[in-house]
Amino acid sequence: FYYFIRLCLDKILLQCVLRSRSLSGADAINALRPFYFAVHPDFFGQHPKEREINENSLKRLNGYLENLQKPGFRSLKPTQLTFYVRETEPNSSNVQESFSASGFRAVSFTLHTRDLLSTVLDILNSCSLSTEHVQSLNVNSQPHKEVKSTVNRPIKWDKTYYSFTGFKDPEEELEQAQRVETTLISWLDDNEASAIKKLKKSLPLRKELERLKLELSHELQLSDIRWQRSWGIAHRCSQLHSLARLVQQRPEVLKNVKGRTVVFTDRSGMSAAGHIMLGTMDVHHHWTKIFERLPNYYKLQKRLLLLEDRISQLLGGIQVIYLEELQPMLTLEEYYETLNSFYNKLHDSRLPFHPRSLRGLQMILESDRYAPGLHEFGHFMIPTLCDPEALQWFIFTKAQEARENLKRKEEMMITEKKLIGTSTEKFSLDRLYKEPSVSSAQMVDCCKRLLEESLPYLQGMHLCISHFYSVLQDGDLCIPWNWK
Repeated sequence: FYYFIRLCLDKILLQCVLRSRSLSGADAINALRPFYFAVHPDFFGQHPKEREINENSLKRLNGYLENLQKPGFRSLKPTQLTFYVRETEPNSSNVQESFSASGFRAVSFTLHTRDLLSTVLDILNSCSLSTEHVQSLNVNSQPHKEVKSTVNRPIKWDKTYYSFTGFKDPEEELEQAQRVETTLISWLDDNEASAIKKLKKSLPLRKELERLKLELSHELQLSDIRWQRSWGIAHRCSQLHSLARLVQQRPEVLKNVKGRTVVFTDRSGMSAAGHIMLGTMDVHHHWTKIFERLPNYYKLQKRLLLLEDRISQLLGGIQVIYLEELQPMLTLEEYYETLNSFYNKLHDSRLPFHPRSLRGLQMILESDRYAPGLHEFGHFMIPTLCDPEALQWFIFTKAQEARENLKRKEEMMITEKKLIGTSTEKFSLDRLYKEPSVSSAQMVDCCKRLLEESLPYLQGMHLCISHFYSVLQDGDLCIPWNWK
């Protein structure tokens, strides 16, 4: 009994020491400013995959930090996160690091600390960011290595303490999490109730969103209404309400939108794909100006299409395309300048391509690429500053492979669509979809393996195929495509 009392007193002492150096939520945000600057999705506009991964990881990190600040929490499950950091050389050997094709450093680390200060320092250290500025905050903080030694001797609780009190042993939980890989069944067991609760709460908003979308699409005769990023249902409803108010206040400015697609995104204008972009941070005045400029945008779009045809003629009939899911969200003006620069370079070189010899092939222009490439979907990825002779040789040598890839892509798309339908029906899903960063091949592999399982948990759910496990704020279940 004396030994047990001593353990309790030691624990109280440790908690007091930790409280003396604890951070507030505002302090934590201040301390993490360098981290947010290094990984913020808005800085990865030219790299959709990296941007999406950082966006999703930030959502999970914010949830972890919020839970840390909740009163009375006992322990959190270890959370593995991956971020792309805007650096050129890795400096840390303590975390898993790799370089993406775009040159950004990918950093993966696991959060398992139980207080806000340690978590903040873990994040900064994992991304090789300085922790010196933490000293300037109004907390009695120490360098990360000193945080772990908060008393003169290391405290390791005896196992009898946990068995007597019923508290969870954090060391044992961490070891178990590292030893046992998360499986789909176990994760669904743990998260089904939470997802159902969030989904039920979101149902009225989902109905409201669908109603608003249908009404606006019908009234304005739009082809579609879309969102560039994965905002929550409430956020989307708010954006549609804003558009509906503009329709009521200024119906005359929306007379030229017939047949178009409206995309809610980070900035206003017209996209390279010809969609009307409405910046979610812009006020009605900015939106009104975009709608008023539509006739001029349509004229520029015609010139852009003509420019694409001219490039196609110079390259033996190869089709110039713009793929939203693989390319950055460019404005019509930006894309026109890119095409015009490439056309002038091509025209001056006068490459001897036989007319229509490359008909049926496709290519996209990439401003951040330095050598031509061939995508698994069959389209050529051509740098805007590519050497014309190198371009000619590359296209000639890869033409047959490109045709084979295009044929395989068509077959893959048909298979993917069929498997999505079969999986949705078998598991009685309300919706099955994938993130843009998940390829068709990955989606096909995922669905084939799902169909081999019996998963009653999924009935009526919204299932998103992603790169990680997560329950979104509106109840959508995210699972990695390569789930175990």
